[in-house]
Amino acid sequence: MKSMNTSLTPQPPVTEEAAPAAAKPALTPRALLKQLQTEFPAFRDFLPLSIGIDKQLLARMPDLDRKTMRTALGIHTGSLRYLKVMEKAKVRYDLDGTAGAEVTDTHRAHATQVMQERFKKEAERKKAEKAAKEAEDAARVRAEKLQQLTAKFSRKG
Repeated sequence: MKSMNTSLTPQPPVTEEAAPAAAKPALTPRALLKQLQTEFPAFRDFLPLSIGIDKQLLARMPDLDRKTMRTALGIHTGSLRYLKVMEKAKVRYDLDGTAGAEVTDTHRAHATQVMQERFKKEAERKKAEKAAKEAEDAARVRAEKLQQLTAKFSRKG
């Protein structure tokens, strides 16, 4: 019977610590990235980040939302500026900008591959856009010629 009574006990009230977290608006990944760039040299200078930088961030910012942090890190490490640095990098850096482990050839090659794929995709998009514009222009010219012929040979009178 005691076990039944414990399940009916009221929940503890919301503490003062939990209330501000609920009232505080959630930080967007881009806003978090801006904050990281102002606080940490490794982000500001687009230095190659050390492996496990997420754990370092959580240690310094324990209230950080993990999903938001992962998204912000993805935006940062996927940026063209970061990839260009990674392509030629030799050393990784922690949050304070202190040199650490070496950047492997595999990671440099991955940065190069990602950039090449991105450039290829952009070139294909521009090519498709150009082809669509040319087709649109050709259709417009064809419609104008047809309209001129119609006007020339129509029976008005």
